[in-house]
Amino acid sequence: MKIYFVLSVVVFLMVFFSSTKAQTTVLEDFKPSSLNQPGQEYPQVNSQGYARFKIVAPDAKSVKVTLGLGGKGGTELKKDAEGNWVGTTEGPLDKGFHYYHLIIDGGVFNDPGTLNFYGSVRWESGIEIPAPDADFYALKNVPHGKVQQILFHSKSTNSEKRAFVYTPPGYDQDQSKRYPVLYLQHGWGEDETAWSNQGHANLIMDNLIAEGKTKPFIIVMTYGMTNEIKFGSGLRNFNIEPFQTVLIDELIPYIDSNFRTLSDQPNRAMAGLSMGGMETKTITMKNLDKFAYIGLLSGGTFSLEDVNNTPGFKEKVKLAFVSFGSREIENQGNRGWGGNPKENAEAIKNAGINSVFYVSPETAHEFLSWRRSLKELAPLLFKN
Repeated sequence: MKIYFVLSVVVFLMVFFSSTKAQTTVLEDFKPSSLNQPGQEYPQVNSQGYARFKIVAPDAKSVKVTLGLGGKGGTELKKDAEGNWVGTTEGPLDKGFHYYHLIIDGGVFNDPGTLNFYGSVRWESGIEIPAPDADFYALKNVPHGKVQQILFHSKSTNSEKRAFVYTPPGYDQDQSKRYPVLYLQHGWGEDETAWSNQGHANLIMDNLIAEGKTKPFIIVMTYGMTNEIKFGSGLRNFNIEPFQTVLIDELIPYIDSNFRTLSDQPNRAMAGLSMGGMETKTITMKNLDKFAYIGLLSGGTFSLEDVNNTPGFKEKVKLAFVSFGSREIENQGNRGWGGNPKENAEAIKNAGINSVFYVSPETAHEFLSWRRSLKELAPLLFKN
């Protein structure tokens, strides 16, 4: 009976999804992606979230795009009479930003129609699927802050390092005013350009400040030294110490010496996405005399055990913020996060910690989850 029941369920699901797919009509309201190179018509997206590609490669034997539902996680393109390779994803993509590349006759290439973004330890093509709430990271007619590149010497690594610093609107006008600082980390495979380019952190801040929803503060984004290791099992052996030394002993003193910061613990925060969240948790819990606000964006949780085993956590941490995309929780459950994220957040809240748990609706391990998370996190920082 159990076998018959299982078979019946499988047949039902096959029929259901087949009929659903057959009933789906792809709307022909495709427009160029907002991330396209100037004057380029493709790739395109439509109002449903489908993506359409056109690649000029008349001598190619096969062309695949690493986005979509077909062909083992990608979209196989077909050659038309003019020698162009065209195709549309089998289903809609999640809203927001996505990396992708082309596989042409087995070789990896970027799409010449769109801009490139550093991710997956290489410069990847990018596409933006319009989100219904995109207004909070849109470029608007509001006062804008600045994102500037800085170069600083790292004595511990005997090398020159780079960071990007966001200063809020008005920073250059009032030379007497000092600001709190958020150190904001990227994920594995990315670098210090990610939060500005893919994440629109500066635009999110500009808009929140213009609406009076957050205090103005400085954001520092630097390379987390994560890409020298292989993703997966190699992460278990990642040594945080070299980056911790760069951040604590070299970058923070440089920022405090060269920018008008409020340099005490209550005015310093650290947050990071994915691998950057792991770095954030590890570094802040060892340096609670330097960080009062901590944010883990798809990068683990704080358990009651973490709180009880970390001297000074209850007294020094003013905010423990944890966020995930809803699809991350649906697809992965509690694996690899140190327990149930929501239950952990509630447990440490009951223990007297200012704990906030946020879930981005209908997103996975992707930048729309983290853009929304920054939007939720920023107003909670430096409230004291």
